[in-house]
Amino acid sequence: MSPNEYTYYRYRVCVGAYFEMPTADARNLIPNHLEPLEVLHERSILAVTAFDFTESLVGPYQEVVLAVVVPPMVQPGKPLPKAAFSPFMVGTSTEASREHARERWHLPHYMRNLDISFDETPGEVSVHVQDAGSPVLDLTVTDFEFEETRNVYSCFTVDDGHRFKVNIYMEAPHTEHEEERGSVQLYEHPITAGLSIAEVNAYPFREEWYRAGLQTFERLESF
Repeated sequence: MSPNEYTYYRYRVCVGAYFEMPTADARNLIPNHLEPLEVLHERSILAVTAFDFTESLVGPYQEVVLAVVVPPMVQPGKPLPKAAFSPFMVGTSTEASREHARERWHLPHYMRNLDISFDETPGEVSVHVQDAGSPVLDLTVTDFEFEETRNVYSCFTVDDGHRFKVNIYMEAPHTEHEEERGSVQLYEHPITAGLSIAEVNAYPFREEWYRAGLQTFERLESF
């Protein structure tokens, strides 16, 4: 398949949350041509997202993405993205998924298989990420009212001095709220390097939860 065609991934569940973090850290974690989006003076946004993929070009796998939220690029004739991300670290459960995402989307990865588990109870999903038995992060996201949704997000990446952007569509029953009921626990690990862990809020100001659905990547654009 050509990288210029649409690429599809099916997932059982996707959860994510947005946490305040120091802007100084955010600037150090993203390329110089991007600017972190601030929620308060000197407080930017850490996005933590976890997927349980059931179908892809490289089979099923689990993934966790750490990204800084940045302003979206507005394009004529295109929908305004719900959010735009500059991922600074991605962790997955399989080597094939890492190679696929590095080659096709130029995403930065931690180069070991992670154990990423999803514990779902009524009204809540907890994600536990471990590396050879050592904790990396724990994420909890809670629900609100689910509605059938098709949202678009933008992702910015850099590889060998080249700048890329891709739009990503998420289609599934979706809930989003700002009730601050979720949480994150970050541990000292190469995936969290660059974050001042004690200065990242433990509770999110926004939470998102997608039930089983489809993720679609548009063609990758250079800019």
